[in-house]
Amino acid sequence: MEFLDYSVLKFIWWLLLGVLLIGFAVMDGQDMGVGCLLPFIGKNDDERRVLINSIAPHWDGNQVWFITGGGAIFAAWPYVYATAFSGFYWAMMAVLWALFFRPVGFDYRSKINNPTWRNSWDWLLFVGSFVPPLIFGVAFGNLLLGVPFHFTEDLRSFYTGSFWGLLNPFSLLCGVVSVAMIIFHGAIYLALRSDNIIKQRAKKASTWALIVLLITFTFAGIWIKFGINGYSMVAGSYIPDASPDPLNKQVTVAVGAWLNNYVEHPILFIVPILAYAGFILAWLLAKADKIFTAFWASAIGLAGVIGTAGVAMFPFMMPSNTDLRSSLTVWDASSSETTLTIMLVVALIFVPIIVLYTSWCYKVMRGKITTDMIKENDHSLY
Repeated sequence: MEFLDYSVLKFIWWLLLGVLLIGFAVMDGQDMGVGCLLPFIGKNDDERRVLINSIAPHWDGNQVWFITGGGAIFAAWPYVYATAFSGFYWAMMAVLWALFFRPVGFDYRSKINNPTWRNSWDWLLFVGSFVPPLIFGVAFGNLLLGVPFHFTEDLRSFYTGSFWGLLNPFSLLCGVVSVAMIIFHGAIYLALRSDNIIKQRAKKASTWALIVLLITFTFAGIWIKFGINGYSMVAGSYIPDASPDPLNKQVTVAVGAWLNNYVEHPILFIVPILAYAGFILAWLLAKADKIFTAFWASAIGLAGVIGTAGVAMFPFMMPSNTDLRSSLTVWDASSSETTLTIMLVVALIFVPIIVLYTSWCYKVMRGKITTDMIKENDHSLY
């Protein structure tokens, strides 16, 4: 890896973090999307078990993307990890508490044949699927607005905001975008794994989710252009391959500045175009009953939404709205060159293994889940 200088390593890890976030959205997003639809598409116990068994064999494996993403931030961007997990502490705890309902819900829901028992777990599985994407979207919204934190001269981080301050109108709008795209993706996946009436309901749900998604995503873009401050680094005030030092730069803010990267490099507009094209194409393919292709078109849409935010913010990872100089960027918040190099070697080995193993699992357990299958395997399925 000697041919990679420090600044290139930083950029590669920024790209890898994006890959992990997209992998999490695609793989675990389908599980959470189905979980959000569980109380509404499943009209009786057998139908709800169809939804549950479409995701139950894979959901815990898909969490690997979430855990790996958090680990990558911890190892590659320690300043970001420390500041985000302290400032967003209660939001992160809310995600964790919601996620608790998933493993126990999958394991215990069908162990007692009691309508009240099972219905209660269905709604808890809904909470465990709805809350995380909502909070993740709110978190992204707050990153775009800037986070109230600062560093002292000895690089101690202080967060000066509050949990309720995170729930502002723009961030809640981003939360709706996040939930809508996860529900759309989950509906497409459910249409792929189910049949008959459940499949038709999933397609109908995807239509409503797409409408909400396109409206809110477009409105968020307009808001970013005309309604909130974007951040930019003063040229010459930082050195990309310098050792980490969050205070060694100058930052300016201006309304619409988050679009500077797109203006300077118009080819980057292909990223938000992919978001629109991917989701719309997925919906059209689903209507034509080409569900497998629709699923991957939806994955492209997810990548487009996440990439749109990433491209807009680059090189910022966590801007500060109370002390501009403390803003954390790709260039000044990373780990050492040695750490990034070792981690890159590990990632190049293990990420392909994860992808291959996950693909094998899905191949082995492919096929439709039907109510007849549920009835015939009442004691062996969730």
